[in-house]
Amino acid sequence: MDRSWLVADRRTKEFQRGVDELLLFAFENGYDEKKISCPCLKCAHSKSWKAQTVRCHLFQNGIDQTYTRWIWHGELNTESKSPAEDTASSESVDQIPMQPENDDIDDDISFDSADAFNHVQSEHEPLYPGCEGFTKMKALVKLYNLKAKHQVSDGCFSELLLLVGSMLPEGNTFPSSFSEAKKSLCALGMEYEKIHVCPNDCLLYRGEKDEDETRCRVCQASRWKLNKKGEELEGVPAKVLWYFPLIPRLRTLFSSAQTAKDLTWHDTERINDGKLRHPADSKTWKEVDSKWPEFSSDSRNLRLALSSDGFNPFYSTNIDYSCWPVLMSIYNLPPWLCMKRKYIMLCLLISGPKEPGNDIDVFLQPLIEDLQKLWTGKQVYDAYKREYFLLRGILLWTISDNPAYGNLSGNIVKGYNACPVCVDGTKATRLANYRKCVVMRHRRWLPRSHPYRRKKEDFDNTVEKETAPIPLTGLEVLERTKHLKCHVFDTFSM
Repeated sequence: MDRSWLVADRRTKEFQRGVDELLLFAFENGYDEKKISCPCLKCAHSKSWKAQTVRCHLFQNGIDQTYTRWIWHGELNTESKSPAEDTASSESVDQIPMQPENDDIDDDISFDSADAFNHVQSEHEPLYPGCEGFTKMKALVKLYNLKAKHQVSDGCFSELLLLVGSMLPEGNTFPSSFSEAKKSLCALGMEYEKIHVCPNDCLLYRGEKDEDETRCRVCQASRWKLNKKGEELEGVPAKVLWYFPLIPRLRTLFSSAQTAKDLTWHDTERINDGKLRHPADSKTWKEVDSKWPEFSSDSRNLRLALSSDGFNPFYSTNIDYSCWPVLMSIYNLPPWLCMKRKYIMLCLLISGPKEPGNDIDVFLQPLIEDLQKLWTGKQVYDAYKREYFLLRGILLWTISDNPAYGNLSGNIVKGYNACPVCVDGTKATRLANYRKCVVMRHRRWLPRSHPYRRKKEDFDNTVEKETAPIPLTGLEVLERTKHLKCHVFDTFSM
């Protein structure tokens, strides 16, 4: 329904009738009169007020001229898919998240500004007049996926965009360069941050204290790369950390109605019969629910898992290089979606050539800061329930191999006390010929009557009579470690 007459002079009676009609329409569609999205030019749907306040804003500031379909006041958007028809594809941009309603939310989310809203809204227009199958954003995302899959260079991608644009009919809105395409993609929260790192992994050059420094205040190493003569190449960092902000991408998930519905599957559709079918059936999940009932009261709050490991991107050569990605998984989803590639988010990319080792906590600083903000809560628009809510998240688990587990947790994973559960009761044996430590007392975890406990010849020629050790409590761990002197990074605090 075209309501372009609303852009007329706001002092006319026709405009007054239009304002009253909009407010009445919002009431009839079940909107709370104390929370109506304000479409004036100043608020631009970024805030919600009482009906009388919204009416005053419209007369004082005028209405957004592009708002001819009242999709934020109850009118169906015929150009977008219904919740049942949404494919939950990461390429879907039929619905977009809105700006937080409340004034008490901090202003660090520039993605939800009115300018970004209007920009993304314009990307829903057809690729060219009369095109029904593609929008500009959908075509751009598909081409960008091909660029990443086949490792197309930026220059080649720019020429490809220019070629595709010249083949389309007149009036098309396709970008003509890679830089222009990146601006469109960044509006969807796909930006990244390059953070300079001390070459010895002492600190990140971020924050007021270190952002403008040229030397590490811990080891005095140069921030810049050195040439063969030992001269500094100013402007060329010695080491770089790529950080991909987590919160904007989590917010984007709820902009798809089907994905927003899937994120509550563990609460609405999971069979709860005591069997272990989903992470929600685990002991850790249930402990979180009982310890923080306010957090578990909203099934949309996210349970996350962090995974990290090293790999050599130059596998086809003999170069010794270790690059460490840090990934984040979402366990609210159904089991068949949890491990899908589009729902596993790359948060950090730690460049080599050496592994970060125990210094990985330095690189995790920006991610942990985002997780702290997520625990406090961020306002997000749910496209499935068509409402705002306070999105919160918690990190439940880390998933890694044993060496990476030692780096992430700080535990010793080598030697005679390598087991983090048994600690000094590990019962390790050293194989002299192989020069390795092995743990042969794993039969202690078997039931008392298990036949393996009595089989001596198949193991270490002993009958296992001991019981499984009891893991240390938090107070016991504190008592054992309180005398240790650890280096505290004053650039980061928990």
